[in-house]
Amino acid sequence: MSSHVLIAGAGPVGLVSALTLATAGVAVTVFERNTTAPQDLRASTFHPPTLDMLARFGLTEELISQGLVARFTQQRDRKEGLIAEFDMSLLEDETQHPFRLQCEQWKLNKLLSDRLAKFPHARILLGTEVQSVTQDDMHVELGVKTPDGIETFTGDYLIGADGAWSSVRQSLNIEFEGFTYPERFLVVSTDFEFADHLPKLSYVNYVSDPQEWCVLLRVPLLWRVLFPTRLQESDEEVMTDESIQARLQNLLSKQSPYTVVHRTLYKVHQRVAKEFRRGRVVLAGDAAHINNPLGGMGMNGGVQDAFNLSDKLVDILNNGASQDLLGRYERQRRAIAIEYINANTARNKKTIEERDPEARRKTQEELRAIAANPAASRDYLRKTSMIDALERAESIA
Repeated sequence: MSSHVLIAGAGPVGLVSALTLATAGVAVTVFERNTTAPQDLRASTFHPPTLDMLARFGLTEELISQGLVARFTQQRDRKEGLIAEFDMSLLEDETQHPFRLQCEQWKLNKLLSDRLAKFPHARILLGTEVQSVTQDDMHVELGVKTPDGIETFTGDYLIGADGAWSSVRQSLNIEFEGFTYPERFLVVSTDFEFADHLPKLSYVNYVSDPQEWCVLLRVPLLWRVLFPTRLQESDEEVMTDESIQARLQNLLSKQSPYTVVHRTLYKVHQRVAKEFRRGRVVLAGDAAHINNPLGGMGMNGGVQDAFNLSDKLVDILNNGASQDLLGRYERQRRAIAIEYINANTARNKKTIEERDPEARRKTQEELRAIAANPAASRDYLRKTSMIDALERAESIA
């Protein structure tokens, strides 16, 4: 076995890429800066096309057994309650999985890691961090910080899937175009059962409000609530028990304090790398594009990057296809990052936080009309579930 692909990052994007390549007989080495596999509560929504793709490896049924099938998604208003509900079974002719799956990202990571462990030509090196990237016409060399010092690794290609602060992207001085939102997002997880108190609540809820909108998502054991912060609040103030309890009580008042299982605060960006490919180095996932989480398109877009890219690398390495395929990957996935993922998530944020009463009323009327019309609902769901985006990518030569 002569082909060898290096992968920076052992998140879902890096691991999906690694499993696709390893299954095709390509040697892979994955570098992960963390010393243990993280089990934090990051992404938790899997869209239908992503589930269809993961079924190739028999992973989808395993994920379903560990998650919640969400047939419905809702647009709600803090004061008025349910505005519009969308039934994803309308997509049953277009996907094998006409629903969202609510399941924590780390569960996918574990399944992928377990599968990779069965391949003798696949390695995951924890506690290793990319320091430098160099390449020539034939190979890529990585300078990697390991527990034993700086080591050099050589491969045919390198996939940079090492997140928003990608060392690979920065080593190549590739510009990360876009902006950072001034407010931060707070995610709080609680075991309180909101569905017992908010009528007709679904597992996926986008709750608009001119003062403090939120997103309310169910995972198997917890509810996750995403809030925006106010610009005048410091990080320390936002993360206090008093501040978090106030936000939760404002969402739904109850006599006793909420049990908070997990809390995290992070900055939110809308950015796309100016280049997804330079020579034998290709970026994917958050290393290539990042966006706000409203719509659950970040991880899903990254996993879809991974399948697109790794399938092309298999064709190049095993079938003698031209490296021009990597140019097509860049054209396809960069267009999707700009036209679909970033555009739709930015639009979602603008809608959910809208303060103008007339604009809010108009948006809610439009959502009700779409939900009441099966054909319009289907079109809406094709867009929000990323089916449209995949079809658009495939049309790009």
